[in-house]
Amino acid sequence: MNKHKFVWMSLFGIMVSFATMAQETPATQEAPKASGQVLDKIVAKVNNYILLESEVQKAYIEAIASSRQGFEAPTRCDVFESLLINKLMVAKAEIDSVIVSDVEVTFQADQRFAMVMQQFGGDENTLVEVYGKTAEQLKAEIHDVMKEQMIAQRMQAKITEGLTISPADVRKFYNSIPKDSLPFFSAEVVVGQIVKKPEVSRHVKDSIANRLKSFKQLILDGKSDFAGLAKQYSQDPGSAIQGGDLGFFRRGELAPEYEATALGLQLGEISDPVETMFGMHMIQLLERRGNTFNTRHILIRPEATEADIRDAERYLDSLRKEIQAGRIDFAKAAKDHSDDRATSDNGGFFTDPQTNSNRLTLRTLEDPVLYFTLDSMKVGSMTPPIRFEDEREGTKVRILYYKERFPAHRANLEDDYEKLKTAARRRKEEGMLSKWFVTAKEDVFIDVDPAYDRCNVLEGK
Repeated sequence: MNKHKFVWMSLFGIMVSFATMAQETPATQEAPKASGQVLDKIVAKVNNYILLESEVQKAYIEAIASSRQGFEAPTRCDVFESLLINKLMVAKAEIDSVIVSDVEVTFQADQRFAMVMQQFGGDENTLVEVYGKTAEQLKAEIHDVMKEQMIAQRMQAKITEGLTISPADVRKFYNSIPKDSLPFFSAEVVVGQIVKKPEVSRHVKDSIANRLKSFKQLILDGKSDFAGLAKQYSQDPGSAIQGGDLGFFRRGELAPEYEATALGLQLGEISDPVETMFGMHMIQLLERRGNTFNTRHILIRPEATEADIRDAERYLDSLRKEIQAGRIDFAKAAKDHSDDRATSDNGGFFTDPQTNSNRLTLRTLEDPVLYFTLDSMKVGSMTPPIRFEDEREGTKVRILYYKERFPAHRANLEDDYEKLKTAARRRKEEGMLSKWFVTAKEDVFIDVDPAYDRCNVLEGK
């Protein structure tokens, strides 16, 4: 395997991509054609676990799309080998009694399912039309995929336990790459934001609270049921279709006000209205399992008025002037005043999810409005307050800070240390997994379809 090509595509990265695609790819693409032509087949078996051609195809497409910028994309054989090792880890975990509890799987599967439902606005009819499956069928499928993924993840953690990367390791990895093969990185930028969510008037919030109280009374009087009201009125698209059911969460995963209220309820009890950053909720506790709990809710979001939005703009404009005058540092202002939790803890700066670096390529900025705003800014400048739409919370206001720009360049230790450290770690992981593969493959039955004999995945290991 070409290490300089594959090192950026870790085994677990492919595993996650496979799980995501298995959930998000319409089932109609896998179904047999009317003519009877089979579009799928088993291409490998590891004990009782099978690998399908469709899984390889999906993971390959995703790997090509998400391959690290500046490095050659993985081959189909690279992807096949990663997925085969994934199956081997699951099979070996069964032998070695490496397990994942049903509670953990349910927790992760419920969260992933909620994300999928949110993409469809909670509309089960659209879900069936696109996937060819009901919500319950898709939820069960996600559960199975997540279970296999989590077992493999735990097995990989066991195999690579104790792995460390020193500066010397990073230098050695960098020096092992021929100078004419060093990746060429596109221009990168460092961009921060301070976000303000408009404060909705007390009158509007009281009106929503009274509405939720009337829902609670209808339920207590037996004139309606919680699930029916949630489907009809809740503004949380991910859970509304499920009658407001959020699935299992661990302590600390939900908004503090929501969690405190939920855990203060008896099983089946319905709360009075409670406010979080997402809006006003009415909550029912459904079940508790150890450190996890399952609730359902009805969410109604207070809508900011034009006056509320203008107040937020004035607030940020005043803060911007303080930053420009040097009386407060941008990062401190973001930590103290920004309403965006995803960036505030990082001093307001956006980060690359793969490297945790503040330096982003322009293609990493998925928000097209953000992309075109930066295109008209000068380095070191800050925008006046700008309105934007948050799909979960409505209209918000932000100021953007274009801190730095790094020109396109060949990879080097000074500018790209974190990227190279990530790559060096992944290479070490691959080495450990390859050594593990040598002995682990003797404990299981592996059969590879002749179509993949050319990949030689069982030779030289």
